[in-house]
This record gives sequence, C-alpha cells and structure tokens, in this order.
Amino acid sequence: MYEVGEYIVHPGQGVCKVDEVVDKPQESYMLLPVGRRNPMRISFPVSGENRLRPVLSHDEAVRIINEYPTMEVENHRERSNALEEQYYKDEMRNGDCRDSVRIVKTLRTRIRDLRAHNKKPPVAYERVLKTASERSFLELSVALGKTPEDVAELLQQKTSKEQPSDK
Repeated sequence: MYEVGEYIVHPGQGVCKVDEVVDKPQESYMLLPVGRRNPMRISFPVSGENRLRPVLSHDEAVRIINEYPTMEVENHRERSNALEEQYYKDEMRNGDCRDSVRIVKTLRTRIRDLRAHNKKPPVAYERVLKTASERSFLELSVALGKTPEDVAELLQQKTSKEQPSDK
C-alpha cells in the first residue's frame, strides 16, 4: 500500500502524489496529478493498486538518461496513423518510463526523417510525442529532483553528443 506523500504513476494521468487515503465509501487513494496547471484530485481504489507503480528511483532515472543515445527506436508500423497513435498510447499507459522515453526517441527520429525528405509528419506523431515527452520528462524530473526542462536539456545534450558519430 502506498503512503501519503509518495509519488506514483497512474496509468492514465502519469505522475501523481498520494494526497490521502480514504476509507469510505470504499478504500481509495486520493491522487493529485503533478505538473498540471489546474490539477484535480483523482480517486483511485486501493483494490486496483496493481495498476499503479512507484516513480523511478534516482539510479534508474540516471541509467535511462545515459542509455538514451544507444536506445533502439521502434520499427512498429500500422496501416493508419490512428492505429499507430493508439498503439503508442497503449504502450505508454501499460509500460514504464523507459517505454515512454523510447517512444519519444522513435517519434523524434521519424519526424526528423520525414522533414529531411520535405514531408510533413502526421499530426498523430506530434500529439503522441508531446504526451510521451510530458510523461517521461515529468517522471524523470521527480526521480532526479530537477525540472522537466532540465531533463529535456539533459536528453538533448546526450543526443547532440550522439549525432556527430551517426554521420
């Protein structure tokens, strides 16, 4: 059981802080999403806590950031952009932070490749990239005690170190 004040990851809302645990009408966590402009408290039943997971540890977050340059991009393709978008949303909802970071890298690579060929990337790619970035940067920032902007900059630095060796 999670304690009040702990940070956990909700499958749909991302990183949340356990605000309180209530007993009535059924035992539930009252969760407060982190990093939202106007956060609303979410009631989540304790009986479903197997769908929640703790936020990464500091060491895991550092490991993910260090692995970012060598992380594999996904080759998954669907018949339509809508199906591809749904696939990535499901993967974010059911996966962990590493999955979200891999999705960020995959979609950044695809968007960059499309633009290099003077093609416009699908709006679905931009939408999923934004969601995956927010989720992963927020979780990494909570684990590292930094801001999401600092995490984005760290990943950007790792990427810029990688790029010259690609050419």
